[in-house]
Amino acid sequence: MPRMDVLDLGRYFASLLLVGGLLGIAWLAARRFGVPGVVRGAAQKRLSVVETLMIGPRHKLFLLRRDGVEHLLLVGPQGANVVENGIPAAEALCAQPEHIQAMTMTPESAV
Repeated sequence: MPRMDVLDLGRYFASLLLVGGLLGIAWLAARRFGVPGVVRGAAQKRLSVVETLMIGPRHKLFLLRRDGVEHLLLVGPQGANVVENGIPAAEALCAQPEHIQAMTMTPESAV
């Protein structure tokens, strides 16, 4: 009887290794061939949701970033509307020297 227990235990671990190996092969294939949902690297990610804000029971604001430029969208039951387009990304403003950043952010510089 103890011999059957050892054989059963061996089969269990062998099947566990087989399933783990198959999952590993599937993961490598997904990364290699670019299956949607598998991120290949943060450098290739061009689109992201920066922030969301509920402004009503059926309306939501989305701040989206694409290629370093942000866009503000209002989404509701009637669809989506662009509120503001071409906003410089926050990282781009922080990367500027302080005197340039202060000039671009003050309302007097627009006059």
